[in-house]
Amino acid sequence: MSQPLPERVTEPREVAPHAADLAGLDAAVSRCYACPRLVEWREEVGRVRRRSFAEDNYWARPVPGFGPDDASLLLVGLAPAAHGGNRTGRMFTGDRSGDVLVTALHSLGLASQPTSERRDDGLRLHGVRFTAPVHCAPPGNRPAPAERDTCRPWLVRELELLRPTVRAVVALGGFGWQALLPAVAAAGWAVPRPRPVFGHGARAVLEPTGAGSPLALFGCYHVSQQNTFTGRLTPQMLREVLAEAWRAAGGGASPPG
Repeated sequence: MSQPLPERVTEPREVAPHAADLAGLDAAVSRCYACPRLVEWREEVGRVRRRSFAEDNYWARPVPGFGPDDASLLLVGLAPAAHGGNRTGRMFTGDRSGDVLVTALHSLGLASQPTSERRDDGLRLHGVRFTAPVHCAPPGNRPAPAERDTCRPWLVRELELLRPTVRAVVALGGFGWQALLPAVAAAGWAVPRPRPVFGHGARAVLEPTGAGSPLALFGCYHVSQQNTFTGRLTPQMLREVLAEAWRAAGGGASPPG
């Protein structure tokens, strides 16, 4: 960081642009207290806990992105799950959504193992990074528009820091798609007019507004239990989108792992 990091970040728009690298950005994200409703909820969940996790020490803070700082493929979800990322402290970890996503990535050679259970389980992503437009678990998995907008500077800076290497991004769900478009515009890519419409398998190419490379945007149904249990999103459907996005990111047919 180019300036000392405060113990509590309350203005992401003032702090995020000063993150010199992803490690500094992740540290700043984890100290964010900008949204009172989300702070109250994430901490309450950490105190009350689910019975099956009663002995766990909940993270109960904003959950930063996860993955290498030279990723060529970025996966953007919605927000941490109350008893998933909010418990473990890592995106897509400790719940069914994480199981489905990491299993698919492992089958493509993009993750070191098929499970994502806790922060210290040894999982490594190959050329892929996880993030979300909202870094705190929201009540009912529904962030308010103002909370999404308050959190946006973190995503903008993450995209800026990944700009030298990122070539494709997958939005997992309509919320991630809609939240991503203004963030990529602020980070230096032109969003076509009319705006691309979300759908499973949707694809758009965003050209850079200055120097740099185009960004391929893909839509995919979210890996929520509601979608995977009902068959709206099958493992094969997920793998197909991830494989296509990886090819667009320059990975070709051979995974980096």
